[in-house]
Amino acid sequence: MYLQNLQQDEIFVPSEMKSLKSLTQMESRRGLENVIISNGKIVNVVSNSYGHIPNQLFFKKAEEMLTDAQLNFHKRTINKNDRSFITDFIIDDKSQFTVKNDKDLILPMLRFKNSYDGSEKTSGHFGFYREVCSNGLHVSQAEIEFSIKHSKNNTQLIMPRLNNLFDKFLDNEFYTITKKFDKMKEFKIIDTQEFVKAILDKTKLFRYECSDNNSDPSKKSREVIEILNYEALLLNEEPNLWLGYNAFNSVLHNVLKKSFGQQERLDKKLFNEVYAMA
Repeated sequence: MYLQNLQQDEIFVPSEMKSLKSLTQMESRRGLENVIISNGKIVNVVSNSYGHIPNQLFFKKAEEMLTDAQLNFHKRTINKNDRSFITDFIIDDKSQFTVKNDKDLILPMLRFKNSYDGSEKTSGHFGFYREVCSNGLHVSQAEIEFSIKHSKNNTQLIMPRLNNLFDKFLDNEFYTITKKFDKMKEFKIIDTQEFVKAILDKTKLFRYECSDNNSDPSKKSREVIEILNYEALLLNEEPNLWLGYNAFNSVLHNVLKKSFGQQERLDKKLFNEVYAMA
């Protein structure tokens, strides 16, 4: 169901690099000669040596990699304020994996990031897509190596051959980390509120209590607890560490205002803290 209803933001927004002087009729200091304009808004100030990488070039080149590797995929695109962008390619083939429950489907995913405001490195990495909550999990360590030449007259993308990288990922990391998912599934959570409080004490992701004077769970804490209990009911199983991690992951992606890079770093921190309980 989720694969047919993936987020589809417009990421091919108009963008260009213009000289600051042409817009202001004023001289600018060295290193701040140009601006990046995205969808009619100035989102970055850059030097003359900077080479603008438009989404049309980067993401279409990334998609060609998957097509050339003859991989079947579903695509999800996210646009944050016309400044930073991702395309997730969710690989839908024999590599899918279930976490000890036929309804809990995990698929390998490739995420490519680009930004016009400098907030995200133009890059790609492997991850996982969990169909139940329709989130991307970024606990994978495998990076896709490619180089980008940022020069005014010669902006090129040199992308790797994906076939060998994807096969290597499946042979090593994909199956190694899904064993960890299984292990987390085996550990039941007796008290969901205590579990949420313990993880927040370790990660400082947000505050567990409503305030200094009110020790009840905050709105975000209650949301984690509700998602955890809902997924346990949906999958017809008891709350466990795997569902607990994913409940936090859902709030991280859908509620907290974080950049793509922050989401990935916090996701790995959450995973490590929850897995340490197993």
